[in-house]
Amino acid sequence: QVQLVESGGGLVQPGGSLRLSCAASGSVFGIVARGWYRQAPGKQRELVAGIRGGSRNYADSVKGRFTISRDIAKNTLYLQMNSLKPEDTAVYYCNCVVRDDATRREYDYWGQGTQVTVSS
Repeated sequence: QVQLVESGGGLVQPGGSLRLSCAASGSVFGIVARGWYRQAPGKQRELVAGIRGGSRNYADSVKGRFTISRDIAKNTLYLQMNSLKPEDTAVYYCNCVVRDDATRREYDYWGQGTQVTVSS
């Protein structure tokens, strides 16, 4: 079991910045991927940015504006969001994928979500 706790959401004006954090605890040794997703009202949850191995990937809509990073020693994932737009408004969820080496199955874990609102 892995527990994920997000922080850093809030209200920001267009063009502003926020940094989200996601602290992991529990069976973190099995984590093989981490990422940030978001869900706006009436829309499906979508991948914003992810890290797996040495690779990072971003949604086209956030490339050049958002940066995903991690502090392995602190088991913490970050999402630096710059040049925020009203369309970035959503609940942002932290995700991790844990691999069971015995069964080779992978399991998803989710944080509780943090609201990001971009509005003037």
